[in-house]
Amino acid sequence: MSGVRSYGDPCGVARGLDVVGERWALLVVRDLLLGPRRFNDLLGGLPGVSPNVLSQRLRQLTEHGVVQRRDLGPPTRVHLYELTEWGRALEPVLLQFGRWGSQSPQRPEGALGIDSLLLSIKATFDPARAADLRGVYEFYIDADTYLAEVADDSVQIRRGTAPDPDATLTTDLDTLRAVCGHQITMAAALGAGTLRLSGDEHARQRLTELLLAPFTPAPQPAKT
Repeated sequence: MSGVRSYGDPCGVARGLDVVGERWALLVVRDLLLGPRRFNDLLGGLPGVSPNVLSQRLRQLTEHGVVQRRDLGPPTRVHLYELTEWGRALEPVLLQFGRWGSQSPQRPEGALGIDSLLLSIKATFDPARAADLRGVYEFYIDADTYLAEVADDSVQIRRGTAPDPDATLTTDLDTLRAVCGHQITMAAALGAGTLRLSGDEHARQRLTELLLAPFTPAPQPAKT
């Protein structure tokens, strides 16, 4: 398997680390959770990784059956990387790991990527609010389009579009980061024209609540 080192331990944790324990491997999986991506898209979403290392990780993950490459063929000749069914089974593991890691007292200076922002919605989604937030929502972020569907007790997010979404949000990643980071308000971004919402009023409100819920500080108990 391309010279990958093994712990030589039959424990499930060790065997899992044999597959995804190399540096960058889990972040590649993270960036494929919302749908297929091209090599250059993955490279752009992983600051600090070199093309050679990314190629090596994709090759290893493919050999292990976590990732597969799909060739679209002519005339596009585009190669897409996507998770296999076994690879997609890592999603709840990664979401839980993200919840745990977000409590770390150490916070690097880097900015969250778009996939990490949207995965935060999934990681912190409150099933009790599904009925209030039910709907189909599209996010147009720079050149990418994402679809969020709230139904029953969960939210599903992926790259793609819907024929008739309840509401849509159009903005750039810097503005989205600023809004989610409470550096500017949604109203200010709307007023400046750097963010646009479409859909009826109630659907726009549901979309806003869904988007901002992971980044809204929990109320602090009153001091006595």
